Amino acid sequence: MTIAIHTRGLVKTFGRVRALDGLDLTVEPGEVHGFLGPNGSGKSTTIRVLLGLLRASGGSAMVLGLDPWRDAVAIHRRLAYVPGDVSLWPNLSGGETIDLLTSLRGGADPGLRARLLSDFELDPTTRGRAYSKGNRQKVALVAAFARRAELYLFDEPTSGLDPVMEEVFRREVERVRGEGATVLLSSHILSEVEQLCEKVTIVRAGKAVESGSLSELRHLTRTSFHVATGATPAELAALPGVHDVHREADRLAFDVDTDAIGPVLTALTAAGVSAMTVAPPSLEELFLRHYGDRVES
Repeated sequence: MTIAIHTRGLVKTFGRVRALDGLDLTVEPGEVHGFLGPNGSGKSTTIRVLLGLLRASGGSAMVLGLDPWRDAVAIHRRLAYVPGDVSLWPNLSGGETIDLLTSLRGGADPGLRARLLSDFELDPTTRGRAYSKGNRQKVALVAAFARRAELYLFDEPTSGLDPVMEEVFRREVERVRGEGATVLLSSHILSEVEQLCEKVTIVRAGKAVESGSLSELRHLTRTSFHVATGATPAELAALPGVHDVHREADRLAFDVDTDAIGPVLTALTAAGVSAMTVAPPSLEELFLRHYGDRVES
């Protein structure tokens, strides 16, 4: 089966600025792939290259087995795209815009279109110029989901949506995944990526710094423990793989390297435990590992 998205050594320069610096990205058919990085990391530039809106300066990119620069028209018939800041034709209604956009892929499914308008609570009779940012996002999302596509490219798609509408979006992603579609989701909402994506690529300065399944990437951070135990802070701190032991109220809090969790649990059992909370590393921790205080929102 053809790989949905495949880039190798992808480079894009704007004058002296190197927006993409040898980016490698592979998205397999049928998966929901998270694409993480702060502003300026190269995510949007990558998506524009994949859409055929920008020509790569070097390296290679293939989308659905086709060259996005040469075969953009053919690719666009098979994909749906939602940017993070949607601009609409001011004199067209939302419904007219949806119909125009879906006509590029054969037209909307009438029943699906009606359900999506209801679920996203969107009035399709309103003119584009009168929509708020959130409602402009809804127009683009309804247009994307109202006609089946092989590939969905989402670049910060829930920007401007409230939590209820974010949940509607997540349900629709689950639906199209169940239908066999592939999704590339670029997002700053780490909980959203964590809930939806089987695999994640983290981008920094135009390069992929980590890529893999969530279970594979979790080894890069530590697991957090909050324990009511008979062990002293000094005893815990002396255990291999234990870091940053400190007291929080009546419990001891500390982080543990993944490969040290077993021995630490054994030591805690021997010391006696009356309460314990263990939290696996989140994508936020994984993200901060690479960017620290330089994360931009």
